[in-house]
Formats: sequence, C-alpha cells, structure tokens
Amino acid sequence: MAGIYIHIPFCASFCTYCGFYSEICNREEAYARYLEALRREMHLRRDFLGGERITTIYLGGGTPSLLPTFLLTAVADSLRTEFDLSAVEEFTVEVNPEDVVRREDLPQALSLCGANRISLGIQSFCDSHLRWMRRRHTASTAVEAFRLLREAGFDNISIDLIFGFAGLDDGQWRDNLSQAVALAPEHISAYQMSIDPESTLAEMAARGEYTEPDDETCARQYSILQGTLAAAGYVQYEISNFCLDGRHSRHNSAYWDRTAYLGLGPGAHSFNGNDSRQWNDPSLDDYCTALEGGFLPRGGGERLTDRDIFNERVMLGLRTARGVPKSLIDSAGKEYGAVHGLLQDTGNAYRIPRDKWFICDSIIEQYLK
Repeated sequence: MAGIYIHIPFCASFCTYCGFYSEICNREEAYARYLEALRREMHLRRDFLGGERITTIYLGGGTPSLLPTFLLTAVADSLRTEFDLSAVEEFTVEVNPEDVVRREDLPQALSLCGANRISLGIQSFCDSHLRWMRRRHTASTAVEAFRLLREAGFDNISIDLIFGFAGLDDGQWRDNLSQAVALAPEHISAYQMSIDPESTLAEMAARGEYTEPDDETCARQYSILQGTLAAAGYVQYEISNFCLDGRHSRHNSAYWDRTAYLGLGPGAHSFNGNDSRQWNDPSLDDYCTALEGGFLPRGGGERLTDRDIFNERVMLGLRTARGVPKSLIDSAGKEYGAVHGLLQDTGNAYRIPRDKWFICDSIIEQYLK
C-alpha cells in the first residue's frame, strides 16, 4: 500500500498558531502556474512508489479549498493521468468552513473530483477565540459548512479542534466538545496548541504577548477531551485522533505504520516505506522555476540507519492504541516491558495506557535506542 500527499501552498491569511509553509495568494494565474509545476512533478516522480498500490490521497495545505473548481478538477485529472488510482479507498481534502459557505459549488466539485472524506478546520466554536486565531470563519459558519457538506453527500467528515492555549477555560472547552459531538462527525482530531517557531504565535511569545498555559491545565483539558469523546462513542486510536467505529484516517494511519508515501508540492515530504526520506524545499517560486526548467525541485533527504528505523517504529507505534510488537522491543536486547507501570502488556504488544497519553513523549524517550 502507499499514499500520495499534495501540498496546496496557498492561504487567504495566516492563522496565529500555524507554521506550515504557504503563501498568501488569491490570484488564478499563480494557482495555474503551480498546477502546471505540480503536473510536471507528478510525471517526473510517477515511479517513486515502485508499483505499490495507492490506497490514499490527501490534499492538504495551506488551504486547498481556495482553489477554483476547474483547478481542483485539474489536480484530480492529473493524478489519474500519472498514477493508477483504482485501489484508492480514501481521498481526503482539507477545507476551510468559510470557503464551503461562500462557494456554493465547492462541496459538489470536491465530490466530482473523487474526494470521499473531508477534513474541516473548525478549531473552535468560540468566536472570540477564532478571531484571535485569525481564522476566517465564525462558529455559525462552521456549523453551516458542516451541514452543506452533509447535504452534498459526504458521510466521512473529520473536524479539527484546538485546546491548551491561553484564554481557553475548561467550561469553554467542554462547550466546544459538546458542539462538536452534536454535529456527529465521523472523526475528530484535537491538538494542543504549541508554539511553532515559524508562526505568528512565536513572535508574540518572544515579545511577551503570549504565555502558554501550564501543564496541569493542558493535562486537565486533554482528560476532558478523552472522557467526553469516549462517552459519545468515539474511539481514541492515536494520541490526537478519535473516530466512530471504522472511521479512522487511513492516510494518517499509514504515516504511523511507516507505509510508503509520495509528497508533492513545495515543502512536501516523501518516504519509501523503509530507509529513505526526501523533501522539497518550502519555496513556491523555486519549486515552479525548477520544474519549468525540467528539473525536480530542490530539497533534501536522509538515509535511515537501523537505529533510526527502530526508534521511528517505537516512537510512531507508541502514539497509537495498537502499540508496538513485543518482538520489536525484545529485539533491542534490553529489558523493556511494563517498566514502572508506564506500558501495558497486551499479549503481543506493548502500549501506553490512555490515561498516560498526555505524557507520551517522556515515556517514549525511555524506550529509544
């Protein structure tokens, strides 16, 4: 199995907390130039996956929902031209709620492109928090966008939420979760806000204009998240991800399984499923210029050692409810196991108990080579 990730590097504005590479742009000529470069990269890298069946596609960003309908269609058509998509099970597109409401044709256009899963960036149902985050939508817009996507036939919708930031109290967080559960999405991703060094938030923190909440507050909100979603029938299958039965993100799960994937676009990463990672430099102009000249975009790469591979398998596996095979830990020649009650022995695997997932990073460190 393998996946394809396409980075759409355009935004209408930058969110306070976001450090992902993108450019503020709403010009069709810039979109068209990028699409042509993307087509060329697809063609040049069409053999990267070595014949593996492509089972997932993910359009992320940036803001893919900014693209005009004809360009979204062109991206999908280019994928079908260069790759065999007959085995694709999941085709996800990230969308901004404002775009769904503003563009009446968007939900149907996404469906016609082949998308069967939507990741809706709601983040919060509190308007004052959305303004502080510099999100373009309001709480009511988010609810309306969800309704429109349902009406268009999407029966697999994921929503994003954020907790653990200054100004969010427990009551507001409970209200956010209550409104999320009322929508009944198939999947919920909830992330603790962190200070990305490339973000506006990092600049605010450096100026003393923002201070992160303490660990106790964040841990409490994480516990509220776990309890609320469990009571609503959601299964927590990874540190930050919850789903109704069978509705886990197949694309993201492949990352944690170390499945091969091809990343296309500026800043995108690729992995051969074994010992090699590659990435494109995060520069839209350099990306387009290189491909217009017939060359692959500049980037970097690394060859993983046996130790790197072991550590990745442990680190990624212990982020999931499945855990890591006991045979993997035993192969390290160390006495691992349920040390100090940090891991559960499930018979064939070790995993971190859900009530300790908030401190998973400190636990995982103890099991790395």
